[in-house]
Amino acid sequence: MQEPVLVILAAGLGSRYGGLKQIDVVGNNGESIIDFSIYDAYQAGFRKVVLIIRAEHEALFDEHITNKIRPFMEVEYAYQDVHDLPAPFECPKERTKPWGTTQALLVTEPHINGPFMIINADDFYGRESFEIMYNFLKNEVSDDCFGMVGYQLTKTLTDNGTVTRGVCENENGFLSKIVEVQKIIRKNDKAYSVDENGNEVEIEDGICSMNFWGFTPAVYPLMKEIFRQFLEEKINVPKSEHVIPSAIGQLINEGKVKVKVMATHADWFGVTYPQDKDTVTRRIAQYKMQGLYPFNLWKD
Repeated sequence: MQEPVLVILAAGLGSRYGGLKQIDVVGNNGESIIDFSIYDAYQAGFRKVVLIIRAEHEALFDEHITNKIRPFMEVEYAYQDVHDLPAPFECPKERTKPWGTTQALLVTEPHINGPFMIINADDFYGRESFEIMYNFLKNEVSDDCFGMVGYQLTKTLTDNGTVTRGVCENENGFLSKIVEVQKIIRKNDKAYSVDENGNEVEIEDGICSMNFWGFTPAVYPLMKEIFRQFLEEKINVPKSEHVIPSAIGQLINEGKVKVKVMATHADWFGVTYPQDKDTVTRRIAQYKMQGLYPFNLWKD
């Protein structure tokens, strides 16, 4: 079997964050969150990474990320482009926003010939999660059984605003449903959704998806069909996008795949809002002080 490959979604614009947060510095040696994800993946056994980026950002990624990891990891770029649509679809002239993570996954097909995992660029997932997924991709994944590492909902919330989360339901360890819940806040270590009238409703503190998936190449034809269906319905809807959790939910509903849910005790944190950066920076500094990471991740 081919060695598992790490794929990172890094082509988004970060509209709420206000910049290219994929390469924003959060470590005290100039690291971004991507550095720590790739380092954790390397420690877990991964030796190839595919970065999904916009073509115009390649030089920035070379300078800030890729040049320092190439001695350790094979690195390839896959380019997400708003105009890259299957025939006969054509991108509306006014469209500038990418079509979402389902399209992003599809652009990696030429780079993948075996099992792979895919994650967000701006999420800190923790070493344990990569170890869990590497083991799954080496020993369990199949063309009709994919995998997901899930996190405890209350551990994925920010104190600086609302978030959207894919709340998971599972039966006998396999994903049965993903419900996208918008405007979730944390209060007194509990999760609440905020409705359109401002009312707060407590949510059960279960497992949620943070876009930590494991697949085989069998996922590509399935995703192509779903993406085509989306384009037929929404191509002329401004800012419409299709995301991996929605696609997975549809595949499960149609009985086409199973998805094993693997819970992790690892810490998750990210930079949804600019105010989150200070918290992320402090936690990473603490991890280095505790010896969980070296000062220089990529020193020979």
